[in-house]
Amino acid sequence: MAEDKVKKPSYGAKDIFVLEGLDPVRKRPGMYIGSTGVDGLHHLVWEVLNNSIDEAMAGYAKNIVMEILPDDTIAIKDDGRGIPVETHAQTGVSALETVLTKLHAGGKFGGESYKVSGGLHGVGVSVVNALSVKCVVQVSREGSLYEQEYSCGIPKTKIKKVGSSSKAPFWGTTGTRVLFRADGTIFPDTKYDLHKILHYVRQQAYLTKGINIEISDTRKEDAPTYYNFYFDGGLKSFIKSLTDEPTPLQSEQFYVEKAVGPISVEVACTYTNTLDTKELSFANNIHTPEGGTHVTGFRSAITRVVNDVARAKNAIKSAEENLTGDDVRDGLVSIISVKLPEPQFEGQTKSKLGTTEARAAVETVVAEAFKDFLERNDDDARKIVARCLLIAKARKAAKAAKDTVLRKGVLEGLTLPGKLADCSSKHPAESELFIVEGDSAGGSAKMGRDRRTQAILPLRGKILNVEKARMDKIIAFQEIKFLVIALGTAIAESFDISKLRYHKIVIMTDADVDGAHIRTLLLTLFYRHFEPLIAGGYIYIAQPPLYKINKGKTVQYAYDDADKDRILKTMPEANVQRYKGLGEMNPEQLWETTMDPANRILQQVTVADAEDANKLFDILMGSEVEPRKHFIQTHALSVKNIDT
Repeated sequence: MAEDKVKKPSYGAKDIFVLEGLDPVRKRPGMYIGSTGVDGLHHLVWEVLNNSIDEAMAGYAKNIVMEILPDDTIAIKDDGRGIPVETHAQTGVSALETVLTKLHAGGKFGGESYKVSGGLHGVGVSVVNALSVKCVVQVSREGSLYEQEYSCGIPKTKIKKVGSSSKAPFWGTTGTRVLFRADGTIFPDTKYDLHKILHYVRQQAYLTKGINIEISDTRKEDAPTYYNFYFDGGLKSFIKSLTDEPTPLQSEQFYVEKAVGPISVEVACTYTNTLDTKELSFANNIHTPEGGTHVTGFRSAITRVVNDVARAKNAIKSAEENLTGDDVRDGLVSIISVKLPEPQFEGQTKSKLGTTEARAAVETVVAEAFKDFLERNDDDARKIVARCLLIAKARKAAKAAKDTVLRKGVLEGLTLPGKLADCSSKHPAESELFIVEGDSAGGSAKMGRDRRTQAILPLRGKILNVEKARMDKIIAFQEIKFLVIALGTAIAESFDISKLRYHKIVIMTDADVDGAHIRTLLLTLFYRHFEPLIAGGYIYIAQPPLYKINKGKTVQYAYDDADKDRILKTMPEANVQRYKGLGEMNPEQLWETTMDPANRILQQVTVADAEDANKLFDILMGSEVEPRKHFIQTHALSVKNIDT
């Protein structure tokens, strides 16, 4: 009964604050959603979904349903409070229309409607409305069901009452449903990636424990798919999904959830027996891939506590023996989530939290709880300290070995390798480096290239698997050494992306099993030790044709079986030649099909999903055999066209 007397925060028209108009959005959409490519298209989904998530974080919504309709229209509904519909004093139209047609208008810019919100990170549902050829919003509120339709941000109808709440497409008497179809004149491709959506939704469900999120994809009429996400354990469930190894180092994962003033801190972490370190951080459910103050506080707390425990057990005896942050975090899988009012982000991408109070809050909570955790779990504490000491010993040994190799001059003088056929241009922005499998293909590439802008580096055989090697072994491996010198960036602590000599680095290997293996080894090298090159969009994979199809003097090239079948329909009884390797092409053919910017097909390498990529590289290229065996057994039947 006491709870009934507590005054609940209001949420009406007076709580909607307007900052500026909507006009610029359609003129410069990239300024508001980053791009009009795949990421920008999906950003529309995140904006609408995040509004529903905010209602859940505020304690007003329990269920969210997302529908992907056959024409790639998206519909998202929740059982929250419903967007206010009464007239807004400042704009003279309904609060609903204000939210949908005014940039930066909503209940998150003032008042007490939302104590914590991820919405301020984005640009609001108004931008979604502006960039949609159709947008229909339904609101169930105060016993009635309301509806309004828009096109390209402009209302097609006035807000109207279409029935009672009992007829609303929701679970209870209140809620909001937003249906929108992206404008094809703005987005070149309006097809949504289900995997991308599932990954994002799963992440949000972990971060908002107790929320139920359903997804239906009915684009395939004969095979609709349905998904349901509900994690009562929150980060406990999240951390478990990231650490599925059979023999974890700890017997129990560490978890803490506690508030320090207005800042809520939730952290889960566990040590594994792998060399891989995973660290995910979030602020108000917004992924912060560059970390920030909350991550700094977590790292400081973990490092201090482990050193204190190691000193208490006489494992280290002086400050000179202290474990470093890298020693302590090696093999540690951690998730740091903070929820706070008005978070401050750094940079245009808002991928780094800058709120100073977050560091102290996280450091205080984690230090106290982790110290208590290790005191209660002495066996785990001993294993953790022993592992960290072993990592420190290996780090010192590897540094000594690397310094020895460097002193011997492995990269001394940075003289370009003789096997590199460099381009004449000295401008990195127009220069391309083709990493070619084998001397034969390398010879054809050197003869067929554009000598002004295209450099060729042939590699002999397969490079070292860097997933299993120390840095001293990596930089001593001759083919990798040649590549590092050619790139100009150096490696490890000396890496400097500003010295990159080529802004297109193209992996060009044969279309067979060996070529795929070499390509994977190179991608592993780039991902583990040159990740900024992938993040910057500098790495590409060449797509050489699989077939040469000729009939008389007419010659066409097919890049896959579907392409071949299409061509053969126009050229019946033509001669088909299957290319097994790049070396089978003469210089003119290699230039025309694979290297000529006017005709070639290049696949840009991106890491849109760093956690999945990280896990896959570890499975495929790591030292553990069992996960790789399981992966092969699971996916063997789905593999086609294996070369024998």
